[in-house]
Amino acid sequence: MVHRIIEWSLHNRWIVLLLATGLFVWGIFAVKKNPIDAIPDLSENQVIVYTEWMGRSPQLIEDQVTYPLVTNLQGLPKIKYVRGSSMFGMSFIYVIFEDNVDVYWARERVLERLSTIGNTLPDGATPQLGPDGTGVGHVLWYTLDAPDTDLGEQRAIQDWYVKFALQNVPGVSEIASFGGFQKQYQIAVDPNKLLYYKLSIPEVIAAVRSNNNESGGRKFEMSDIGYIIKTSGYLKSMEEIAAIPVKNQNGTAIRVSDVATVQMTGETRLGIFDQDGEGERVGGIVVMRYGENAAEVIDRVKTKMKEVSKGLPQGVKFDIVYDRGELIQESVDSITTTLIEEMIVVSLVVIVFLFHWRSAISIIIQIPITIATSFILLNAFDISSNIMSLTGIALAIGVIVDNGIVMSENAYKHLSEKYESWQAEHQNINKL
Repeated sequence: MVHRIIEWSLHNRWIVLLLATGLFVWGIFAVKKNPIDAIPDLSENQVIVYTEWMGRSPQLIEDQVTYPLVTNLQGLPKIKYVRGSSMFGMSFIYVIFEDNVDVYWARERVLERLSTIGNTLPDGATPQLGPDGTGVGHVLWYTLDAPDTDLGEQRAIQDWYVKFALQNVPGVSEIASFGGFQKQYQIAVDPNKLLYYKLSIPEVIAAVRSNNNESGGRKFEMSDIGYIIKTSGYLKSMEEIAAIPVKNQNGTAIRVSDVATVQMTGETRLGIFDQDGEGERVGGIVVMRYGENAAEVIDRVKTKMKEVSKGLPQGVKFDIVYDRGELIQESVDSITTTLIEEMIVVSLVVIVFLFHWRSAISIIIQIPITIATSFILLNAFDISSNIMSLTGIALAIGVIVDNGIVMSENAYKHLSEKYESWQAEHQNINKL
């Protein structure tokens, strides 16, 4: 079979040259299309399910949330195993699927199962899916440099302006905010006053909840004009919360302000984010979507940041604290330089040892064609250009030229033997 291929190639040189040129051009386009990253994504094919049930101990979370979820998610198709982790107020379930399973098909299967087991969980515990990213999906970290703005205002800018703008960037799965204070209205109930007015905390909660909504009325016509009735009951200030009636006792309304103190403060924090020892900062983490090109996503996020910065308050600007784009560029540049140097060195060695320029060119020309063709296979198997894959190509350059050297030397040997035998026969004929 190999003999026939070689024989056919020798009799059809121009076709072989055209096929090699076509592969080389195709490989050049594949190089431009291949995603670039610093490190290969070796994370498992997983779907994360997290559940918040704040104020509960890890053991209670384990018994009433984590254990029911783990036991019910174990029967999914094409699943390897399920891991569970419980902590204060939080439950994390890691559903690990087989490597050949599409990540979005896996997320659909998990969602289907969650819809059937949600009723078995306690009230207030609602499981949700994590972002469709991987363990190496954190491609960019940034903070807001705002020395004249308090942490609560910075967190509001991050959550209600910056986050929504950056989430629209193609390839971004999630913007995870961190640091600062999340503003909220808090009602501090006095237990002694509750006892005096014969009230309970559920009654206070129900009164606040029922007064913080809108409800629709009906439409009626009067004088050939249609009117739509609706009520607007969203709370807008601490004074409105304090004035909410909880109960009527002997014709007197017991309001929230009679049994509690209403204040605006920050949500309870379990930690802080400090940058370079200069104080607290507010920022976000850009999580890349599964299978995206990290370098392109980072460039798109930076471009979007320039647009978003125009709408930030005066004195507020972005400060990028971690940028994988620099690591990607430095890694790829280093490996690319190594590839070029190795191609030059191998070419010189081939020329020196063969000392025949036509044979040397026939071998050296294999190097760029083979490297370009390798990127076609990288795209076919969804492998990015990273330090591992490019280093493998660099190590294979020596192997690429080996077969050419062996074939050239073998062909040269057979041709020289035939030439010597022909010359001997020719001399014998002349003697005769």
